[in-house]
Amino acid sequence: MSVRATARIVADADGGLPVLVSDGPLALRRTRATGPYTRVTVVGAMTAPLGGDRLAVEAEVRDGGRLTVDAAAATVALPGRDAGRARYDVRLTVGRGAELHWLPEQLVSAQGSDLHTRTTADLAAGARLVLREEQVLGRHGEQPGTLTSRLTVRRAGRLLLDQELSYGPGAPGGWDGGAVLGGHRAVGQLLLVDEAFGEWPVEPRLIGDTAALTPLAGPAALVTAVAQDALRLRRVLDEALASFR
Repeated sequence: MSVRATARIVADADGGLPVLVSDGPLALRRTRATGPYTRVTVVGAMTAPLGGDRLAVEAEVRDGGRLTVDAAAATVALPGRDAGRARYDVRLTVGRGAELHWLPEQLVSAQGSDLHTRTTADLAAGARLVLREEQVLGRHGEQPGTLTSRLTVRRAGRLLLDQELSYGPGAPGGWDGGAVLGGHRAVGQLLLVDEAFGEWPVEPRLIGDTAALTPLAGPAALVTAVAQDALRLRRVLDEALASFR
């Protein structure tokens, strides 16, 4: 039987969490944070997503708030009794002068799974966002499942970024070719939205052999990377984030 669940987070400027609602496999826990940020950790309470599941996380940071959302472990997409596609939606809202660090662990696309993820972020003028996405295509020694991932970001009502990526069986041809993954099995991106880029814009550049930094109108910057495994991918994205700090 498929699962339908929506977890919700609302963070205030004073550090309060007036809404912290877990649901189904999505258990939310307030955890210890460093600095001025409120921190919430997503803990998997059961195996998910499986075929046919419909999962969602909604996070709102009200004006002036600062929130970090991370996860206790990787999310593994698995085949289930229901042969249908699973969905995992993330909906983020960041108010004026607010800041959200969305830093989940890796999403692993196991062989035989079929998952569509959709992340949408609506940012007010003056909002700041640090968003990391990482996908691992197949567990050790296995082929990947089918994975489609879409990211849409708007700032002050204007579209900042809208992109969709597909991997595995059924994806458009060439996803594993030299022009896309080139045989790598881990892919990720780091998006930073900050007004500071308007005054000090970044320059496009390569980061090592398998990552690139691209400035976006918005103002924002996007780091895109591929790697042989999850550990190397995280190292590249962490180094990129540290360079901005």
